[in-house]
Amino acid sequence: MQKISVVGLGKLGLCLAAILAESGYDVIGVDIDQEKVQTIARGRSPIYEPGLDSLLRSTRSALSVTTDFGEAVSRTQATFVVVPTPSEKSGEFSLKHIKAVMREVGRALAKKPGYHLIVVNSTVMPGSMDGVVLPTLERESGKIAGKHFGVCYNPEFVALGDVLRGLRNPDFVLVGESDSKAGDLVAGIQGRICAGKVPVERMSFVNAEVAKMAVNSFVTMKMSFANTLAEICERVAGGDVDKITNAIGKDKRIGGTYLKGGIGYGGPCFPRDNMAFAVFAKKIGLKAELALATDRTNKRQVTRIVKLIEDRFSSPSTRIGVLGVTYKPNTDVLDSSQALMVAEGLAKKGFEVHVYDPAVSQGNPVISSGIQIEQDLDSCVEKSDLCVIATPWDAFDKIDRSKITKRIVLDCWRALKGNEPGDISSYFALGQDMTSKKVVSA
Repeated sequence: MQKISVVGLGKLGLCLAAILAESGYDVIGVDIDQEKVQTIARGRSPIYEPGLDSLLRSTRSALSVTTDFGEAVSRTQATFVVVPTPSEKSGEFSLKHIKAVMREVGRALAKKPGYHLIVVNSTVMPGSMDGVVLPTLERESGKIAGKHFGVCYNPEFVALGDVLRGLRNPDFVLVGESDSKAGDLVAGIQGRICAGKVPVERMSFVNAEVAKMAVNSFVTMKMSFANTLAEICERVAGGDVDKITNAIGKDKRIGGTYLKGGIGYGGPCFPRDNMAFAVFAKKIGLKAELALATDRTNKRQVTRIVKLIEDRFSSPSTRIGVLGVTYKPNTDVLDSSQALMVAEGLAKKGFEVHVYDPAVSQGNPVISSGIQIEQDLDSCVEKSDLCVIATPWDAFDKIDRSKITKRIVLDCWRALKGNEPGDISSYFALGQDMTSKKVVSA
């Protein structure tokens, strides 16, 4: 199997297509967005992801792009589907894009001889593969799964800003399979993609669907627990959340990954995956108490941080600079970003708010018109009495100390790592003792 099509060239799909091309496959990328397709055809990335531009240039001879589903399926032996599954009002994932793609793929299969593999990478609700994906393909193609074609659910566990490394070096590969042949093929493809030997967990569709949501729900629970520890440490003399999480993370039963107190989690996956897990549990007559408590704990982080700033670090005339508004470093994604929510919350309180983020530019429609976007870090600092480091971009560790010395600093992630903040008039960090330190007016 040497020729693969990838449907959906978004933040994950385009990275997957490029990695497949890097791994020796002839790849055809498919997307309905003509402008995006033209940009990729020129060897440029239409999305913000570190390392992707150079990878697209180096794999240009092996990666072609089109808007024609039929052409892509007819010319390849496997099709990976990486389209959005947006959340419904109920919290469940919508299958409208998946259904549309499966209809197109099924119609193309009807005209194509030989065996074809279809792999769904998009996150779906339990029951979607057996109840929607497989029946749609059989109906539209007139063929039988397991005989004429194979189907697998193969969701990726990657973080935006680190997608390429995540695809090459996953902790494990999850495969839900219609039959063993399909599973063997996906395992083989992943074996070529991955940099080393990686465990491959193969199972039924429904078990894989539950496992995907369970991973993200569990990870968000760790984040909310770390944030609870951070809040405790702020109210305890000598408290330091990093000392605690570094210690307990050494316990193999806990682990240190994602165990860092700070602002709550956000982004396009964690909040909705955790709630979808709770929604699914309710649908089958259960109540996922841990998932619901995790969501409540996460949502209150914005309110608590805005109140902390309002009550302890500011006066009505304080100008506030929020450094970083993306939901995490190394991405331009603002979906459910608590850093942005903090900036918006402060603006609603009537503060003059300036923001700077290396990946956010003027005119971003997602950012409230009441917030002033600065184009460089120094400008944001100079226009602020209080600087809130809300997203821990590496650039913020290199702030010009002469410019920030007389400001109040609230460091939500202890981002000024390794640098003694004693030369700053008032330095505070979430997750560290605030019981005795007093604010020195800027």
